[in-house]
Amino acid sequence: MAKKAVASFSADKSAQRNATKCIRMVRSERTGAYAFQEEMVPNEQIKDFFAKK
Repeated sequence: MAKKAVASFSADKSAQRNATKCIRMVRSERTGAYAFQEEMVPNEQIKDFFAKK
């Protein structure tokens, strides 16, 4: 049987909880099609991320 490779990083998990992946749909001015803009945003700046266009 094959061994399962598991990667685990147990170092400083508190730093990982300070950011959230935010995804916003933006419309291209050139083609008019929608695209997704993804960004890792600190929890304090989530409202600012969605407020800007």
